Amino acid sequence: MRRSVMWLSAAVILALTGAAVSGQTVNESSFLKDYVAAGKLPPAADRIPDRPLIVDLAQKGRAIGQQGGTLRTMVTRSKDIRQMVVYGYARLVGYDQNYELVADILERIEIEENRHFTLHLRKGHRWSDGAPFTSYDFKYWWDHVANNVDLSPNGPPEVMRNGDEIATMRFPDPQTVVIEWSRPNPNFLPALAGARPPFIYRPAHYLKKFHADFADPKVLKLAVVKARVRGWAPLHNDMDDMYKFDNPDLPTLQPWMLTDKGASSRQVFIRNPFYHRIDAAGTQLPYIDKVEMSVVAGGLIAAKTNAGEADLQARGLDFRDVSVLRKGEADGAKYSTRLWRNGVASQMAIYPNLNFADPVWREIIRDTRFRRALSMAIDRRMINRALYFGLAKEGGMTALADSPLFEPSNLSAWALYNPEAANALLDEMGLTERTRSGIRTLPDGRPLEFVIETAGERQEVENALAIMTDTWRDIGVQLIMRPLDRDILRNRVYSGVTMASVWYGWDNGLPVPNTPPDYLAPTSQDFFAWPMWGQYYQTRGSAGQKPDLPEAKRLMQLYQAWHGTEDADRREEIWREMLYIHSDKQFAIGIISETPQPVVVSDRLQNVPEIGKWAWNPGAHFGVHRVDEFFFGDAELAQVAE
Repeated sequence: MRRSVMWLSAAVILALTGAAVSGQTVNESSFLKDYVAAGKLPPAADRIPDRPLIVDLAQKGRAIGQQGGTLRTMVTRSKDIRQMVVYGYARLVGYDQNYELVADILERIEIEENRHFTLHLRKGHRWSDGAPFTSYDFKYWWDHVANNVDLSPNGPPEVMRNGDEIATMRFPDPQTVVIEWSRPNPNFLPALAGARPPFIYRPAHYLKKFHADFADPKVLKLAVVKARVRGWAPLHNDMDDMYKFDNPDLPTLQPWMLTDKGASSRQVFIRNPFYHRIDAAGTQLPYIDKVEMSVVAGGLIAAKTNAGEADLQARGLDFRDVSVLRKGEADGAKYSTRLWRNGVASQMAIYPNLNFADPVWREIIRDTRFRRALSMAIDRRMINRALYFGLAKEGGMTALADSPLFEPSNLSAWALYNPEAANALLDEMGLTERTRSGIRTLPDGRPLEFVIETAGERQEVENALAIMTDTWRDIGVQLIMRPLDRDILRNRVYSGVTMASVWYGWDNGLPVPNTPPDYLAPTSQDFFAWPMWGQYYQTRGSAGQKPDLPEAKRLMQLYQAWHGTEDADRREEIWREMLYIHSDKQFAIGIISETPQPVVVSDRLQNVPEIGKWAWNPGAHFGVHRVDEFFFGDAELAQVAE
């Protein structure tokens, strides 16, 4: 994909521009030609923007593809059809294959002093139903959603805030949106490029009929009754969730759109006829006409993949499944199993809840010596050999080795198996009394039974916890594992009733100094070690609890200092101190990292990287690899881009 990055030094403007070629001939899709012939759709050349984004496949070493085919993939929950938004990865700006930000839906974006952003839309760009996509869709969202007290009681979302300051938005013309703060906001563009993007626009033409400011009151009331909701606001919220992606009537800018709404175990998505990207040969993307997403039990994904029921599959597969998948290849299944790099900071980590509701346990958990003791009582080498054939990296949660911020001492801090030292730390805490079975007791006499709740989705987690049960017993700690549904687990953590949980590490294990360190400070309830502190920040003090540990306060100071400087050396210094605090205080106890992610690819599916990175953010799993550029065809027939 050809992009240009231009510095206009006089105005200090950075322009991210998508390449385009005027007068481009656009080939008609065989999938849509009957609709065109019947007058239900305009010709392909009239469906794309005046200046479409033209993909330079040669630059990526990829082949020019052909349209057609149905791609099969699987998820484990019906709500995970939202992965189509993740995989589709149509964003205002997005990451390219080098993880650099480039314009995508936008034709270009101009940035002044990292605080003044001018978004230029593509003239002639349309929603999936053919309605124009203009700055009014941003204005509708800003004026009538983000700043409507019924729809957004807490005001505009975090993406439009820079500390205590809320952005201003202006709409000079149909193709221009101006967003501005008084000081630099380095978080803005990375947020727009996220796996779960903040949609700062909405299809106004569709949603007005559900909004009290525009709809006929009688018609709107009937719609509320029919939907069985309490008012127009919840109705609007149900209809406008562009990430949830469960409303087939909601226009989209993604490469595929949902065809039907229901509880079916198989959801079908078809190509968006107004998608804004084409290749150099004039073929509109996506190449693939349909995507079938089947909902199956988590334990069946490997077996069904082995049986050839998926054309592209990684979600629901773990490293332990590689032997089963490779056996399928040997037995003649027409797919290959590729091992991609895993971008999370830790494949699994224990999160002792510093905000746990039980005051006795909370005091124990907040004692750094307790968390260090738990970490040193984990035999990571045994877990690595038993579950990953010794191929994973053993150690705590920190930046991965490929990050310029990696420090070996952070990886090994309190992570070497040493039950004697762990016992000494617990004795030093005064936890010297034990039950007859050798389990230590709390100050109030209760046995020290440490309950770790899991999402119950990964066998490798349960196997690792089973190994830890034995080694923790040696230091007088009884590990109790409690599998739950993922949503139930999250809600329990957020409410403070979970003692500890196990989850992946930080999404981005490969930070650089200019990566916002938001997830290292208590800014989100999604870091399971401090949900209440995160809620306090996210709600600007209206919920949760204010951080009261000195180390947490220091992390917030460093987080604010990072955002207050543009100096690269100072930002690196801040990152290194924050990573050190985490490794020293063991807020999250990392176990293992850099485990290869199996990715199964049909032999017929082309343009899928042999070596890739599987990461949620940045990257959006398959998204950064551009699934809209994948196509079906025999390798020898693929036309290599010139």
